[in-house]
Amino acid sequence: MRVLGVDPGTVVTGYGVIDEEDQRLFFVASGGISTSSKFSISKRLKKIFDELTVAIEDYQPHAVVVENTFVAKNMQTALKLGQARGVALLAAEQAGLPVFEYTPMQVKLAVTGYGAASKVQVQNMVHKLLKLSQIPDSHHVADALAAAICHLHSAKMRELANASPSEIGRRA
Repeated sequence: MRVLGVDPGTVVTGYGVIDEEDQRLFFVASGGISTSSKFSISKRLKKIFDELTVAIEDYQPHAVVVENTFVAKNMQTALKLGQARGVALLAAEQAGLPVFEYTPMQVKLAVTGYGAASKVQVQNMVHKLLKLSQIPDSHHVADALAAAICHLHSAKMRELANASPSEIGRRA
């Protein structure tokens, strides 16, 4: 299964693509979509939408995961963050892909085992789990990759939860 994780933001939107095969994770690609505060919010959102659309076309994920951030320092920041999330959701929907959302706490818990982990701890664990040659230098990219990892781990748990006892025995 291939998953595109998105960490939405109007300054930088991080994205990361991960494959999962035989219960192993493989890094595919990642990047940051940077926008300039000199541009109107509508131009910034269009750039995010366009670049996520290209990433979806290029990497052909089976699902998109968008971090569901609901805490912001002020109302303007929360509004802009919601708009960035909206264009990420729209890009996935237009591609006909299923969309999953996880809170930052759920993502951190899935990746580090601690729901209040720091950005540095998330970056370090993403580096280790994906066996990357270096630690992601952007916390936006690390968060996007972490969201994809969270979904892949959660998908396995949902699969087990929905399996019959005899199916679980065969998988062990």
